Amino acid sequence: MTSDPAARAARTTYGDVLADRRFRLLLATRALTVTADALRVLTLSVLVFAATGSPLLSAVTFGAGFLPQLVGSLVLGSLADRVRPRGLVVAGHVLQCGAAAVLGTVRLPVAAVLVLVAAVAALAPVSTGAVNRLVADTLAGDAYVLGRSLLNVSASVAQLLGLAVGGAAVAFLGPGDALLVSSAAYLAAAVAVRVGLPDLPVPQERSTAEAARRRGSGSVLRDSWSGGIGLLADRRVRALLLAQWLPPLFVAGAEGLMVPFTGDHRMPDGTAGVLLACLPVGMLAGDLAVGRLLRPALRERLAGPLVVVLGLPLTGFALDPPRGVCAALLLVTGVGFAYALGLQRPFLEAVPEARRGQAFGLLTAGLMSVQGIGPVVLGTVAALTGTGAAIALAGLATVCAAVGTPAGMARRPHRGVDVPPAE
Repeated sequence: MTSDPAARAARTTYGDVLADRRFRLLLATRALTVTADALRVLTLSVLVFAATGSPLLSAVTFGAGFLPQLVGSLVLGSLADRVRPRGLVVAGHVLQCGAAAVLGTVRLPVAAVLVLVAAVAALAPVSTGAVNRLVADTLAGDAYVLGRSLLNVSASVAQLLGLAVGGAAVAFLGPGDALLVSSAAYLAAAVAVRVGLPDLPVPQERSTAEAARRRGSGSVLRDSWSGGIGLLADRRVRALLLAQWLPPLFVAGAEGLMVPFTGDHRMPDGTAGVLLACLPVGMLAGDLAVGRLLRPALRERLAGPLVVVLGLPLTGFALDPPRGVCAALLLVTGVGFAYALGLQRPFLEAVPEARRGQAFGLLTAGLMSVQGIGPVVLGTVAALTGTGAAIALAGLATVCAAVGTPAGMARRPHRGVDVPPAE
């Protein structure tokens, strides 16, 4: 990726990005699988709660789809840079399709359901790493940042659609058939990628030394572990990872408290769903505005201030505001998620090309994991302080995280990640 100042200042349009046929395919299939994910997670939570009557097991079922991804990234992540991407992406979608079909047709014990969901989640970073690497290899300069923006926007819309479709599917079809709908969506994505994506070669390593090291590392597990540890050991990469992990961790924790918050304040039934929908709506608006109106260098400088925008509205929940004010606060919070656009290019430039797939898989796995960790942490805090105060503390922690947002790192010279060889 170029570091030329003129290239950095150049601004692309969303139309330019959507003109790329390969990116359109990746965008459409990503939206389809996010919809299927939301449908599957919601349906499984309903299914487990109906079978056990346990809110804890229902919550664990929800988290089982997220937490194992970080482990999977560290032990299998290098596959995203060692295997042809089309096969990896298709295999990932087919695996999700098969798992959803089994869960929808076979009555399994809850423990078996959790094991199956966790196993599939652990393999997910390989496929997502390959997809994100394809996006980085397809789009250059500011087009890459706007491509990431479109992926975020489509994911927000798809998540809302998946939750809406999930509720309707469970109500009209029952949990088993709703899971089969999810399975069909994964299958459609797999077919689209198999037909529409060329069978691209394995990404070429940039140096003979790196190529020799990767060949000599032997085991995928050893290569993945050494590569993941190398990425985390690099100060610049680690700072950019944490900057993209910590704010969502706190906000996800606040999201997890919306249901008890509305219950504690005796708000009408359905209020929690409306409030939760405000976040992706705000995120969509923020991504479109920041991506379309701001130049690349300004986006990067505003990454820290936008983290403040992400967290500050949540502190207002300490005042126990009425539901209309709560909705407005969450809309503004959603806008703040656009801070991540200012970190996309610095992160891409910080990782070596030979480790792009693994780095993207690690980033996504971390983002998925914090969605499982955040609600547990903030739920514990809420038990001691009350829901409104816990949400406000999550906002304050997010504002504090803005101090560590590495704005301007894109302008620092960097030699890349020194990945230690496998023993």
